[in-house]
Amino acid sequence: MERCNGNNDHRPNSVRKVVFGLIIIALGALLLADNFEGLSEHIRSVVFSLPMLIVAIGILNLFGRRSYLTGLIIIMIGVFFLIPKIFFNITPDFTRLFWPAILIAIGVLIIVRRGMGHDHDHHHFHKHFHNYTATDTPDGYIDEVNIFGGSKLKIVSQNFKGGRITSIFGGTELDFTHAQLSEGNNVIDIVCMFGGASMILPADWHVRSEVVSILGGFADKRMNIANPAAKDRELVIKGVAIFGGGEIKSI
Repeated sequence: MERCNGNNDHRPNSVRKVVFGLIIIALGALLLADNFEGLSEHIRSVVFSLPMLIVAIGILNLFGRRSYLTGLIIIMIGVFFLIPKIFFNITPDFTRLFWPAILIAIGVLIIVRRGMGHDHDHHHFHKHFHNYTATDTPDGYIDEVNIFGGSKLKIVSQNFKGGRITSIFGGTELDFTHAQLSEGNNVIDIVCMFGGASMILPADWHVRSEVVSILGGFADKRMNIANPAAKDRELVIKGVAIFGGGEIKSI
């Protein structure tokens, strides 16, 4: 996982704004054509539908910072539900492919995410700590995968830079109250499918959540948010929650 610093961190946001603007313009043009009866009933049912909205959200994520994998997942889900609307000869039995497709996508996701790792060795120091396992990551990154299982970790790294969390039919609980953020933007990329991820963060951390939820949710439930202790250190949580979710808490 690469880190973004300086002006390079703003380029994807600028591109994303342009893409968002183009989507809005396209929507306005389609509405104008529809008002003048320039769209057939078939095209209208495809364009103005929930699956098309999901595809649009996925396209936006393709141009976000390090969120192209999330965008691809969202687009594939939207396209799957668009196919019966586009092709009339598709039988209702097509929906039976949904769960097999989801399982295949999960498998591909696991392989791809493992192959997209950064070039740091994940030699973690583990120590039992109450109900959690204390974990020190010398390189500052985590890569937590829980499939049909769960884990409870207390991150004690004093130079935490981010990482990945994958929860598929499982759960991940992380306690960062004894950790310190590295300088700059530090990104945690999460994927929750039929599972969840819960994070306890220090109240003075500057945190930004950019998780996209589809039939799921990811909530920031911090009650006592203090002023950031260091404004040059930010934690960005992004990714996707599909039929799953998570939450951010603070003590």
